[in-house]
Amino acid sequence: MKIHVLSPRVFFMSWLGKMSFLGLLVLFVAGFFCSCSNSVATPIPVATPIYTYSVVNTYPHDSNAFTQGLVFEDGALFEGTGLYGSSTLRRVELETGNIMQIHELPDQYFGEGITIYSSEIIQLTWKSHIGFVYEKDSFELLQEFDYLTEGWGITHDGERLIMSDGTSALYFLDPETLEEIGRIDVYDSDGPVTRLNELEYVQGEIYANVWQTDQIAIIAPQTGEVIGWIDMEGLLGPEDRTNHVDVLNGIAYDAENERLFVTGKLWPKLFEIELVAVND
Repeated sequence: MKIHVLSPRVFFMSWLGKMSFLGLLVLFVAGFFCSCSNSVATPIPVATPIYTYSVVNTYPHDSNAFTQGLVFEDGALFEGTGLYGSSTLRRVELETGNIMQIHELPDQYFGEGITIYSSEIIQLTWKSHIGFVYEKDSFELLQEFDYLTEGWGITHDGERLIMSDGTSALYFLDPETLEEIGRIDVYDSDGPVTRLNELEYVQGEIYANVWQTDQIAIIAPQTGEVIGWIDMEGLLGPEDRTNHVDVLNGIAYDAENERLFVTGKLWPKLFEIELVAVND
């Protein structure tokens, strides 16, 4: 039997090689488990919630009202209508659709969205860059104010007015000075969401009609992200869809009774709806 005695240098190199192999093996195993751990921890994208609707009640609506703004307060609807020569501000009885009070805008103004802040009604106009402030009970004109964009929809969150102009932007206005104090851009997973029209603030979220669609966007006011979509397709039946009717527009919320109302331009009906989740 021959016994080979390794020299110190050869022994050291052999030991170092084995340790290098073991070190690489340890690193590989550690990396594998870290990789697995990381992959498990990666959040799975959550789809934007989609809702449809259930009709709770149907009410009459003036089919000559080109609805631009809608608010529910003190047991009645307040409505702003458009078109040159026939733009109005109205107080409407919900159950009958009867006009209880009306203020007609001068012919040169195309009325747009309305909101009620404290004891005042704020109404926008389309391309005139002029808004109006009225005393809520009497409809007395208190003041005019101007803005740089077009006026489309308006609501408020209790502290700020929130205004749309048909783009993807929402503007925040100081309710006392009526000057811009901030803005957000509205987006979803496909990018900017444009044609934002009539607005309503509902339980901490902004509901926005998207013009010329049957869609209502639910928007996070902190970020502008669309956190839900309401598909209103089929709300107005074919028997009511004459050549006279126009697009879905008009959202009002009864905060005290948690009732949501929607209608459209020149629609003969106004609907109380409940949301129904589609992709639970």
